[in-house]
Amino acid sequence: MRKHRIGDTGLEVSEICFGTAVLGDMPEAFPYSVEEKRALETLLAIFECQEVNFLDTSRNYGFGRSEERIGKAIRDRGGLPDDFVVATKLDRDFETNRFDASRARQSLEDSLKALGLDRVHILHFHDPEHARDMNEITKSGGAIDEMFKMKEEGLADAVGLAMGQLDIMFPLLKHYPFDVLINHNRFNPLNRTADKMYDFAQNASMAIFNAAPYAGGILAKGSAVMPRITYQDVEAAELEPVRHLEAICARVGVSPAAVALQFSMRDPRIISTIVGVSKPERVQQTLKFASEKIPHELWDEIADLSTADQDPETRQKI
Repeated sequence: MRKHRIGDTGLEVSEICFGTAVLGDMPEAFPYSVEEKRALETLLAIFECQEVNFLDTSRNYGFGRSEERIGKAIRDRGGLPDDFVVATKLDRDFETNRFDASRARQSLEDSLKALGLDRVHILHFHDPEHARDMNEITKSGGAIDEMFKMKEEGLADAVGLAMGQLDIMFPLLKHYPFDVLINHNRFNPLNRTADKMYDFAQNASMAIFNAAPYAGGILAKGSAVMPRITYQDVEAAELEPVRHLEAICARVGVSPAAVALQFSMRDPRIISTIVGVSKPERVQQTLKFASEKIPHELWDEIADLSTADQDPETRQKI
């Protein structure tokens, strides 16, 4: 698997990054639980995977459980593998939604303690759309300025913005010199609303990490098994685009999951695709999806699919 360099940071990341939200046990977002033993086995499988050197987490995943489990897996293994890249995120206060500079600093301190690390490779500013006051975030000396200060202090090699909502994200990207970005659920075969923003980011030399290529899991598990899009229950009519894609894949004998993953991986703007895994066997399964042979003509058909023109969470038209 190829690795891509992130600007002048010296970091190189694999085309696939394993996301660890579900390993924090978040049944409110994912319709199942992941106990600690299974999470640790999955993390060790990630660390032993020779083809992937990149893991993404957050202070917010499972109210700290994801980072705590990663920290335990690192200790159990005796340290990180050579050249392995860990990304985490600054998060708002869980109870008050406060997200000022002091909260950002506390978030990083909590993350480093949980992970058992003295620094991280990549640090993202996470989900500002849910904070109580955007001014706390964007003012001079606010939370985003504090994150750039953390980079200057050597606590991270690269800093970025990780969120979903494009109407808030795009203006922030234009205002700050982020090294990287994560957007989720807005660039897949069913929804390509992040397209213009990705063009901008590429031209601004920001590394793009595309998250949730399976539209919250439905393109991996199937509409019959998991009839939810972007973690939300939907009406039957909203499943028709998924079923159309499933029918196209069935006709040529390929899996929708492989198509969804490779749709992201083959885009030259995207340097890594973040894929959540919930059990050890999903690690190798993801690599199989990444290498599955897909007929070239199918990509022309996928390109012609009708796609959503609204935000998958707010349901507002883009």
